[in-house]
Amino acid sequence: MDGAHDMGGAFGFGAVQPEPNEPVFHAEWERRTFAMTLAMARPGQWNIDASRFARENRPAVEYLGKSYFQIWLVGIERLMAERGLVSPEEIETSQVLLPRKDVPVLKAGHVAAMLRKGGPTLRSTDLPARFAIGDRVRARVMHPPTHTRLPQYVRGHVGVIERLHGAHVFPDSHAMGQGEQPQWLYTVAFDGRELWGDDGDASATVSVDAWDSYLEPA
Repeated sequence: MDGAHDMGGAFGFGAVQPEPNEPVFHAEWERRTFAMTLAMARPGQWNIDASRFARENRPAVEYLGKSYFQIWLVGIERLMAERGLVSPEEIETSQVLLPRKDVPVLKAGHVAAMLRKGGPTLRSTDLPARFAIGDRVRARVMHPPTHTRLPQYVRGHVGVIERLHGAHVFPDSHAMGQGEQPQWLYTVAFDGRELWGDDGDASATVSVDAWDSYLEPA
């Protein structure tokens, strides 16, 4: 979707200021939010793309007014509420009010193994790749109302295929519970001047991973 979260290449946000020796979490509540997001994916039966959509599908004022893990927190609240795992009153009061449901639980002893395993998205396919390394392609101009991984700043611009990754789960359908619908995934390199005109850096190249349906021949 086109939302405040898609701020790559946008003006007005100032320079990125790296924090020296930045910790993984700045406060204990951030650590707990991350843990809840990880643990609740099991009983909630949602996937990483649905989780991303729950975070990015916020009004611009709300999204830009919250910190990184505050956005994670409202995302997990939405996912849980949609599935009846928590009520609005419980969120408001931070108290357990509903009868406990019999749901799968991610136990502490299983966390490390699950993190190491991750969630591989590579899938087999009988379809050949439409594009080859060196092909010139154009990122489609598209404005989907739901989750997508194609950033706005490359849409309509021409780049060159520099890598093929095989077929991977298509995030746009996966986020909406419409199945994996795997597609070929490519890395596309865009020239800085192509993206930002005369203000762009001619020596800079921006590489974007893009699914097959995001692209068309240039």
